[in-house]
Amino acid sequence: MEHVQIIERCAWPGTDPLYQAYHDREWGVPVHDDRLLFEFLTLEGAQAGLSWITILRKREAYRAAFAGFDPELVARFDGTKVAELLANPGIVRNRLKVESTISNARAFLKVREEFGSFDAYQWSFVDGHPIQNRWRSTSDIPGSTTVSDAMSRDLKRRGFRFVGSTICYAHMQAIGMVNDHTVNCFRWRELGGKG
Repeated sequence: MEHVQIIERCAWPGTDPLYQAYHDREWGVPVHDDRLLFEFLTLEGAQAGLSWITILRKREAYRAAFAGFDPELVARFDGTKVAELLANPGIVRNRLKVESTISNARAFLKVREEFGSFDAYQWSFVDGHPIQNRWRSTSDIPGSTTVSDAMSRDLKRRGFRFVGSTICYAHMQAIGMVNDHTVNCFRWRELGGKG
């Protein structure tokens, strides 16, 4: 009889193959690439009021619409480009979100200029090392923390929009600044969970 190995993972991806792939390969993996950090920051902002799976399904369309998330190119988008984006059914056609992506790209470049990289700036909030949590259940995981509060305040001060504390915490989870896989999940230990 063939032995079937059951993979235990966090509850939130359910049975959706796209969600499971994102959970298994990306969520919680430390990201230090500025372009990818800008991508996640943009997608987290786009998610406000929507589900993450909705945004994941639109991710490729976002990459195409926003120049592969190259902040230097996005920072140069103008009113004509905004109109084009608002007519694009592949993305969330919300004027505030579209315009904030462009202004956030400009703010992103200023941070990069000041700190050498957005990566150096962002990871300074956790002293360069992921916070290793030990959650038993998804319901134990907070929606925000004092660290995401501080990051949110500082990003807003620097002119970023759609960067409330909850969005910042989701961003921290996505890019591996915190390991919020539950302790029963195979990824928890792989990403540094101990005990």
